[in-house]
Amino acid sequence: MARGGALLAVALLAVALLAVSCRADVGDFAPCLQFFYRAWPPKGLAGTPICQRYLNQYQFATLYSRRRRTPWLSAYLFSPPAGKRPSATWKFEPQLASPGVDGNMTPFPPGPPDQNVVESQAVELDYINSSYSRGHLNPSLHHRSHENRLATFTLTNVVPQKTGSNQGPWQSLEQSVNISLAAFCLGEAYVVTGAIPYQNDDRWLGNGRVAVPEYLWSAYCCRNYDQNLPTRLKDAFPSYAAIGRNDPDSSQEIVPVDRSVKKQFLGYDVLRMPLKTLETHLKDRLSAAITVFYEHCGDSD
Repeated sequence: MARGGALLAVALLAVALLAVSCRADVGDFAPCLQFFYRAWPPKGLAGTPICQRYLNQYQFATLYSRRRRTPWLSAYLFSPPAGKRPSATWKFEPQLASPGVDGNMTPFPPGPPDQNVVESQAVELDYINSSYSRGHLNPSLHHRSHENRLATFTLTNVVPQKTGSNQGPWQSLEQSVNISLAAFCLGEAYVVTGAIPYQNDDRWLGNGRVAVPEYLWSAYCCRNYDQNLPTRLKDAFPSYAAIGRNDPDSSQEIVPVDRSVKKQFLGYDVLRMPLKTLETHLKDRLSAAITVFYEHCGDSD
């Protein structure tokens, strides 16, 4: 009986391990709810959930648009960066192409990618000679471990972003958030960053496959923070948000333009705002009530 019981236990363990290894990383946020405040993904946007897995570890979460071949948003836990920015080794999500395969993000192999991958998501060729950079929603800068940072280099985490934004005001925002959260957030810092499409007609990369956003947005939630905040950050906790321009010719209804900046950054301004103001803009532009964090990160507490 003892031997039979031991064999049964081994068999059950094998089944459990198989179930874990076969768990779908695409289509359900259940395996990676730890990346959302109170395990509560943003509400109001429709898309394909991806639990972004690298080296058999969940790294962050993404809500993906198959039609647009870009993410609506990525959600992650902030940690202060360490070391140099990793070299970019771009990856794809295998389960978008073939649901039954392993869910670890995979580097693009040499040569033409598999046609199932091409049809299901963006590939490197989409961005080459496009005049747009690959703009991270979840940036490498906001992570400590080398593995976390490497995992951000997947095309399911990027949108077409103009260099004037990516290397200008938006980069400054990411650096500023990094400094503020590292210095004053005493607990978990949850960050969600997303894209806002053009209002009247979609814009696409030259080959018509990958949608270009008109704006990027980002918000964080840190409930446990240093109460002795400097005056400039009094309104920046427990939550704060921002919207950045990705088109210098867009109207100034949401984000005004500062004409005094350097020419290469002109028209790529970022406007910081309370979380609820961001959600108002998202509702107006996406025609849906968007809630980024559970109970608005407790702003009304």
